[in-house]
Amino acid sequence: MSDAFLAGLSDDLLFATVLLYALAMLGFAGEQASRRSHRISETSLAAATARQATAARTRVMAGAGGPAVPEPAPLAVPSAQRSSRAGRAGLALTVLGAVLHLGSVLARGFAANRVPWGNMYEFSSAVALSVVVIFLVLLLGRRVDRGLGAFLMVPVVLYLGLAGTVLYTEAGPLVPALDSYWIKIHVFAAVLSSGAFLLSGILALLYLLRSRHDAQVAAGSSPRFPLSMGSALPGAAALDRVTYAVIAFAFPIWTFAIIAGAIWAESAWGRYWGWDPKETWSFITWVLYAGYLHARATAGWKGTKSAWIAVAAAGALIIDYYVVNIFVVGFHSYA
Repeated sequence: MSDAFLAGLSDDLLFATVLLYALAMLGFAGEQASRRSHRISETSLAAATARQATAARTRVMAGAGGPAVPEPAPLAVPSAQRSSRAGRAGLALTVLGAVLHLGSVLARGFAANRVPWGNMYEFSSAVALSVVVIFLVLLLGRRVDRGLGAFLMVPVVLYLGLAGTVLYTEAGPLVPALDSYWIKIHVFAAVLSSGAFLLSGILALLYLLRSRHDAQVAAGSSPRFPLSMGSALPGAAALDRVTYAVIAFAFPIWTFAIIAGAIWAESAWGRYWGWDPKETWSFITWVLYAGYLHARATAGWKGTKSAWIAVAAAGALIIDYYVVNIFVVGFHSYA
């Protein structure tokens, strides 16, 4: 197969991937909507049953000569099977999308005859793939609820849309500065840890949404949009635990990526560290995630406070990649 054919195949597979991820998002959202409707209907049925019991007790107390209390009309409760089918369809589409996504990344690498993360488009696609794969691994280990896919697939689809349009670059050889075996080590570690960190940022935002929703409900208020979406999320404690687990997994890999980058910098530029903007923001990101892990070990900083640190760290990661690479001039501007 020619390089041109493989490059075109990679683009086609990415388009199909985005379509499948979008359909998976709808499947997961359908499951969430059905669950919510089911809970509302069950609550209404329980309330009607309670009213019937109260009326019956009133009749008994007043004497048996009163009029008969009518039975409440049965309420239609959405089938749990319908919800399960939508969720399974969303999961199947996600797995199929991940397979096609992997095919897109591999075809791009074969088309360019190099590793498939040599520019911002390729890096973004690989990071999005790592987000989805880590989510599927967490699902396999039953660490997260399947319904989170409805919230996860939105940023993944937007991320890939940005990569395939604004950041798109034709397949080609590496620029000379990147043509090193270190790109296989340093950048792969950055791809894997970046995907995990972005996933943890999404989970931390969902935790904040759920905890704020629960606080309003506890105060007797009725949450409005977007806080009302918190009812469809797993418990705040579960989201907090998974966020911590993902960051604890990614932090050593990010640390290794920085160390490997420093070794590569010494061989390429004759120094390990020069406070280049990319290096500076990578270090800021590292400090924020180290701060998150430290906060988790401090009783007064668990929960909401540590979640905000995770969100800030994910924001620093985005600045490190997009803002520094596009708008700031430095040794890494070629990326």
